[in-house]
Amino acid sequence: MEDDRYIWQDREIRFDIPPADFDLRRGEFEIDSIDSIEDTKGNNGEKGSLVITNLRMVWTAQKSPRINLSIGYSCIVSITIHKANSRLRGQTQALYVLTKFNSSRFEFIFTNLVKNSPRLFTTVQAVHRAYETSKLYRDLKLRGAIIRDKELLLLPQEQVYTKTSGVWNLSSDQGNLGTLYVTNVRVVWFANLAENFNVSIPYLQIKAVRIRDSKFGPAFVLETTPQSGGYVLGFRIDPSDKLQDVFKEVSSLHKLFSVNPIFGIEFSIEEKPPCLQDLKEKHKVDDIEIVDDETSNAFAAYYADGGHKTSDRKPAFCPALGLAVEKLRDGVSIESLWNCSG
Repeated sequence: MEDDRYIWQDREIRFDIPPADFDLRRGEFEIDSIDSIEDTKGNNGEKGSLVITNLRMVWTAQKSPRINLSIGYSCIVSITIHKANSRLRGQTQALYVLTKFNSSRFEFIFTNLVKNSPRLFTTVQAVHRAYETSKLYRDLKLRGAIIRDKELLLLPQEQVYTKTSGVWNLSSDQGNLGTLYVTNVRVVWFANLAENFNVSIPYLQIKAVRIRDSKFGPAFVLETTPQSGGYVLGFRIDPSDKLQDVFKEVSSLHKLFSVNPIFGIEFSIEEKPPCLQDLKEKHKVDDIEIVDDETSNAFAAYYADGGHKTSDRKPAFCPALGLAVEKLRDGVSIESLWNCSG
């Protein structure tokens, strides 16, 4: 059984995933679902649907849900729009998604089978842009532009819980004196004498929170996940009661964050079209009144001589259609048939 703490949805490309992998993980939410999308590269001619979440895009074949794709946004190298040859739509504009995963490059081409609908292009590009501009929620960052005038530049949705001065970073032999921020999404430390000497550690990348002995005495230690480099970051905080307070606070926030993670992608569709299933209605008999007017006579042309047809009339050439058709009754024309209304 896969560890729920392991976040693969935005970090991997998976083919033909089992039903359990379709489930949204904690913190993942659906942004849009688009019907009539063709996987033109791998399943040309196969109609399917595309679900767009804050972490990935999932394409599923309509006829066989076992045929599917899950593409994490972190794997995407570029998104472009070019012409492609679709078996269902012919040559048309399509979404090209170039990706890289485990040293392999993959190209995906998606075609919207609904004509004149830019929704596929605009939604995927906008959501991926929102993902790319919110990496500090998810990725460990060293020496980033995150401090200005000795104050932390807050992210959207971020709140500072505590700010502790006099915290030593033990990454070097002599240590560096700085300030430690604890927020609802990350732990940040920066050196007092050099703001650009800093580290931002999101809870998503923290594997363990501990207190260990070091050559500087008891230290507050953060172990990061293998995906973020497997760092072991030590900090000395005096006095010891303050060390314990920071340890308890970060441990508690890390556990809470695991239950309800914030990935940082803010995106919503104001006018999301209803899905096809919601539009379906049960068949019912219309309660209508047939009005007897001139146009209603056009329907009568489909009956032979008022409903008492005994034999076919001889065929005659029709210039409007360019075909030989059964001769119409007197007073009825091809134009009147096209203009019929109910």
